[in-house]
Amino acid sequence: MTTQEVALKLVELCRTGRWQEAQDTLYHKDCKSIEPEGAPWPPVEGLEAIKKKGDQWAGMVEEVHSSFTSDPLVGDDYFVINSRTEATFKGMGRASLNEISLYEVRDGKIVREQFFYTPVTPGS
Repeated sequence: MTTQEVALKLVELCRTGRWQEAQDTLYHKDCKSIEPEGAPWPPVEGLEAIKKKGDQWAGMVEEVHSSFTSDPLVGDDYFVINSRTEATFKGMGRASLNEISLYEVRDGKIVREQFFYTPVTPGS
């Protein structure tokens, strides 16, 4: 798959809530994932560690009120998407998240993801 094809497929799967399918089909087994400073997760490497991080995030969410995933912007082996989520988090209340996600693709698989957002804290 080309970077454009990977980007479009990821967006399609994200918009339909099929995160695990996206990871299983589009991610390299040694993918790296990087969160911003202040996030509850350190950088991780490997698909299993990324899945565990995703499960932990999902466990923090009481209810998703709305979500949006933009079309991808592709350049060479990279693409970015913007995601916005309005959710109620356990012990933190309702919050709006606005995130930029940068992905690197090699040989038709995502090999790196990096997220840019302001981490949610109680009362924010």
